[in-house]
Amino acid sequence: MVKRIVSSMDRVVIAYSVSGAADGALVLIHGGLGNRSFWDGQHDPLANHFRVIALDLAGHGESGRNRQMWGLREFAQDVLAVMDNEGVRNAVLVGNSLGGSVAIEAALLAGSRAVGVIGVDTFHDLRRRIDPDQAREQAEAWRRNPGGTLDGMLRALFHPDAPPALVADVQRRMSSATGETMAAVFDSLAGYDTGAPAHQLRVPVRCINGDLYPTNIKANQEIVADFDAVVLAHTGHFPMLERPDEFNRRLEEFACMMSRE
Repeated sequence: MVKRIVSSMDRVVIAYSVSGAADGALVLIHGGLGNRSFWDGQHDPLANHFRVIALDLAGHGESGRNRQMWGLREFAQDVLAVMDNEGVRNAVLVGNSLGGSVAIEAALLAGSRAVGVIGVDTFHDLRRRIDPDQAREQAEAWRRNPGGTLDGMLRALFHPDAPPALVADVQRRMSSATGETMAAVFDSLAGYDTGAPAHQLRVPVRCINGDLYPTNIKANQEIVADFDAVVLAHTGHFPMLERPDEFNRRLEEFACMMSRE
């Protein structure tokens, strides 16, 4: 695994890791408060068949925090900068949580270089529009009490009997991002229509979701005709950490299918 950096469109430095040398790439995008270490378990198992690229979005991990405009489209520019720097011409974009919407926005920017999108515990219902009042309430919560807001969020992301060591590890990793970053992100999400950019896609979309919250496959197929999902039993918001072997198998199956099409 090799670490590299590149400047995004607004000159924010983006850190990323690469393994493998195949033509086809898996570009792995973490969710809010996450970082590229959430994908460490995908490099060795998948690097024989794909070039595996995991990045830190701006404001996360080792990437810069000197951004003026925060939002999904700006994060998508981070992804595009990494793809450009690596000369990626055939990519499956994989996004966990908020990273799923970033993957869709990045796929639209990348055009024919994106051959598919895989969501990881996201896209439960693509008809959803983010309520502006709720987004602003979340932004204020992150500004006022980031530690307590993170604690509350974590309780909603795992089954009650999830291993305490796993929950503590996720909390440790997510604590490096600032409440101000998350507040700015939530401000930008007010009124965001999840389905509108997804409807513009002309590539297949798949999901590997946990069963903590239901995935409405039929509703999603009304927005993206070539949509499907697998739901992993007794799994929460981070299938790649909770069930890594099964997750990697499903991810490879989906990615190989998309790369052939």
